[in-house]
Parts: sequence; C-alpha cells; structure tokens
Amino acid sequence: MVVSMSRWVMAGVFVVAGSIAAASAQTPVVMAQGLDNPRGMAFGPDGAIYVAEAGRGGTSTLCLAVPTGPGQRCYGPTGAVTRVLTGTPLRQGRVLGGLPSLAVQSGAEAAGPHDIDFGFGAAFITVGSGGDPATLQPFRQAGIPFGNLLLVNYTGQITPIVDVAAHETAANPDGGLLDSNLYSLEITNTRGLVTDAGANALLQIAPNLSISTLAVFPARTVAGPGGNVQMQSVPTAVVEALDGSIYVGELTGFPFPVGGANVYRIPAGGGTPTVVATGFTNIIDIALGPDGAAYVLEHDTNSLLTAGNIGRLVKIGPFGFQTELAAGQLVDPGALLIGADNAVYVSVNSKSAGTGQVVRITQ
Repeated sequence: MVVSMSRWVMAGVFVVAGSIAAASAQTPVVMAQGLDNPRGMAFGPDGAIYVAEAGRGGTSTLCLAVPTGPGQRCYGPTGAVTRVLTGTPLRQGRVLGGLPSLAVQSGAEAAGPHDIDFGFGAAFITVGSGGDPATLQPFRQAGIPFGNLLLVNYTGQITPIVDVAAHETAANPDGGLLDSNLYSLEITNTRGLVTDAGANALLQIAPNLSISTLAVFPARTVAGPGGNVQMQSVPTAVVEALDGSIYVGELTGFPFPVGGANVYRIPAGGGTPTVVATGFTNIIDIALGPDGAAYVLEHDTNSLLTAGNIGRLVKIGPFGFQTELAAGQLVDPGALLIGADNAVYVSVNSKSAGTGQVVRITQ
C-alpha cells in the first residue's frame, strides 16, 4: 500500500517498498554511556537530549513475575533520566533519579521509565510494568507509581497524574486478558498520546487528565512453532504528524515473526487503525524527520525468538525508497530521535544495566 504524495508532504512517508538499500557503513558516535536500560528520548527546552532509563531494579521484596519466562523482577528506585549535551560527546549527567524500576538480579528485563517528553511547561515520563494491573496493588499501597504517567516540574518535583494501568482494569480496550505495560509517549500542543503495549491500545490524555481510548490494535493469526496462534500487536511507538493523524508501530507478540510488524495510521480523533507499512520485525520506535522522511527502528531484525541482538534503522524517503542506516551496528536499540540537523540519535544496549549508550548517526 502506498500513501498519497499529499500525505507524504504533510506527514512523512510510511509506505511499502521493495528492497532496502544500505547506506555507507558509518560508525555511530557514542554520545552517552553507562546507562541502565535506556529507552525513550526527547529534546528538552534547552536543546539537550533527555534519556529515560528503565533502571536496574533492586533487592526489595516487592517483586513481579517475569512476563516472558521464569523468575522474578524485583523493585528498586533505580530508574532515572540522563541529560546529554549533543555538541560534546560523552558529556552527560543524571538529572533525575529515584524512579521506579523492576528487573531481574542482573539488572536485565527492566521495566520502569520507558519514555519522556516535554510540554505544558513540564516533563512527562511513562512508567511501565507489564501484566495484570491487579498485581500492582502492593506497589500502590507503598506509593510506588508503576503504570502511571508522571509529571516532573523543572525543579524536579515528581507527581503521578494519570494511572494508565487502572484504565486497563476499568476499560480493557481489546477485550482480552487484563494486561498493561505503559510504554511510548508524545506530548502535543493539545494532548498526550501514549501506547499501552500490554493493552494493545493507543490512549489519549486530555489537558484535564481524563483518559480515553483512541484505537485498539488487532491480534492476527500467524504460524507458530506448533501451529497457528493468535499474535498480539504490542504497540511500542507513537508519533503525531503535521495533519494531526497518528502513526503507531508494533513490536508484535509471540511468536515474533520476521517481517510481521506493521506501522498503522489512526485518524486524529481516533478510529480504526489502517496499515500503512509492512514487512518490519519487532518495531520499537518510529519518527518523522525535518526533511519529511520517516524512520522505523527495529529492536531485532531476525525475531526475538532467534539468537542475535542486532536491530535495524530504516529511513523511508520520497516514493517509498528505503535506506538502512548504520547497518549491522545497532545492538538492542530502544528508541530514536531526529535532530534539527537531521542527525539520528539511537539508544542502544537497551536491555542491560550499565552498558546502555546513546549514539549519533550523521546523515
């Protein structure tokens, strides 16, 4: 499916194309390092990059089962936000700490601060968890805001403002098992947009802090190891285009088929998602650049069920021409950000504690 040129001019290009051309294998430049499970990023009002770190968990007795396998993830106040100055490599500093984090003993499999954005004179952070929101009750009793959207004023005061996990309990948008994992975030001039990767939903947060469902992403029947299975969508990325329409990328759920991830378009006011790009694997982020190009970041190119941890960054230009940037050099990428100069910033090693980085790719 090819979107119209008018949509491309207004909103960027998310289209199906043929083969992907590899750009010159430029080595990404490290801008920040030593991060704990770095995820989403945003430019702050000062022009610096702010990185949400999901943390390394802790040794608390407050623990949850690992959603993807055996074991437990335990709580610690190790989630953070790091500020990175783009003009000077390796000039970085944590500006916010003490945020909720869940992880296994090694600090991997972390959930916590998943994304950050700025607007309305404040910073906003999504704090995810995963699983049935009922399991968060002990954390709620302890005042630990998993499943919440946080507002952080510029003096560093942190206020939970919307319990997104509670919306899953009350509304259950996809009608399936109760599951919430608050993930990506975009703050616009009029609203907040968040994806709940567990609920398979795109949600809107109004200025009065009311929450509503804009779209639900359908499960699909795909071939699995033992026959056909119902694969969940798992939306992990959201961006609003100039015309107000919304684009969402999906990670997909088990069995994470190669080429099985889509990018969807949703009308500005919500409605049925329309597929506008296919053939991707385990999408973790999407973006629209100042040059009108679209970017799709894959967390893993050969499926989460297959050995290997190399992701892929694809730039989609006019007429659907696709180019891979920094081919083969992005390990476990977690998010991307496009600068005003069209440089691309990517968080990598996003599933481990202490080894996370932000790298810069010059186009």
